[in-house]
Amino acid sequence: MVIAAIAVLLTLIYTSYLDIRDRRVPFIHWLPMLAVGVTCTSVLLWQTTASASLVAGYLALVASFLYADYLDNRGRKDSPGLAGYYAESRIFWYLVPVLVLPALSWFVLAPSVNVQLIPWYAMFAGIFGYISWMEYRGWPAQTLKKKGKQKAAARELNVNEVLTRWYFVVIILIFAITSVLMLFGTGAWGAPALVIVLLSVFCGVFYIFGRLNLFGGADAWALIFIAVCVPVFPFTPLLGSSPLGFLAFSVLINALLLNLLTPVGIFLINVIRGNRAPVMYLFFGFPVNGEEIRNEWGFVMEDIEETDDGVSRKFITFFDAIRRMYAGENRVYTKDLREHPEEFTHELAIYKKAGTVWISYAVPFIIPITAGFLTAVIFGDFLFAIMRIVAGGV
Repeated sequence: MVIAAIAVLLTLIYTSYLDIRDRRVPFIHWLPMLAVGVTCTSVLLWQTTASASLVAGYLALVASFLYADYLDNRGRKDSPGLAGYYAESRIFWYLVPVLVLPALSWFVLAPSVNVQLIPWYAMFAGIFGYISWMEYRGWPAQTLKKKGKQKAAARELNVNEVLTRWYFVVIILIFAITSVLMLFGTGAWGAPALVIVLLSVFCGVFYIFGRLNLFGGADAWALIFIAVCVPVFPFTPLLGSSPLGFLAFSVLINALLLNLLTPVGIFLINVIRGNRAPVMYLFFGFPVNGEEIRNEWGFVMEDIEETDDGVSRKFITFFDAIRRMYAGENRVYTKDLREHPEEFTHELAIYKKAGTVWISYAVPFIIPITAGFLTAVIFGDFLFAIMRIVAGGV
């Protein structure tokens, strides 16, 4: 785990630099870390359990996440170094190990076959098989051409939209349920199955957050791959081990706590500079020159419109921002203004006329994640340490 932790830390430092510079982390930069981490974790699981079934189960979970990413990006040619990896023709080549590894884990390599796992595997194979076939057929474009009635086409579109958007939730639940069965079943994995349960839930949540635009893509993959590569603490941290012993959860907690310092700093800067806005916005943004907004980083926090009386402006509410984030609409990003000014001529003209525009601060969350990883490995879980101190004081 020390080797895996070093690989993760070096990758996080480099990807943090990329995210600051370009606000983008190409997927290829995660793969070396993933290769090292998955190898080290597989060796650790084998050394501690001597269970080929458990190792295969762990690899099956990793393969499923990578295959889900492939399905999301199949045919993509703009991902640096991965045009061949995302080639459309490889779909069934990738599907084979995704289906074989769980079968090996749950049936072939297991000390004894648990018949309760059979329907879960059938559901797992059926979902991935159906989604892969529909993707191979080119749904929805080819499907809708064959429909004579718009209502029938719309119904099929809605059903398939639900399946393609939410199928991986079911896949994650299957991994969690089968791991629980392998935890308590006769001749099964025993306590080490908790690792697969925690990995399934934690990684599944952040994959779904990324799909719903509730979390940055690079940030979501960073947390997923930290969990996969270093699922347990490489050594006992200075403040002691957390109850779960699941490193990625402590990384997330530490990152969130450290990230709380940023809004406080922004608030103090706004107060010192005399910037005026509703109190909540003083913690999360600052005004910039409307003419220079393309040189800044962040999301526009105001709806600004031109009226007969001049310029009308109002701050975007928290819930409206969440709704827009989920829908992927009407969120003006300064990077888009810089890279595609021809698409935002109206907005740029209004921002220039407004004089100043409030934008959110744009420190990539991968930086707190990197700090959270380093502090979690060395010191441990800050929240658990605080709770232990409070409990001791009481």
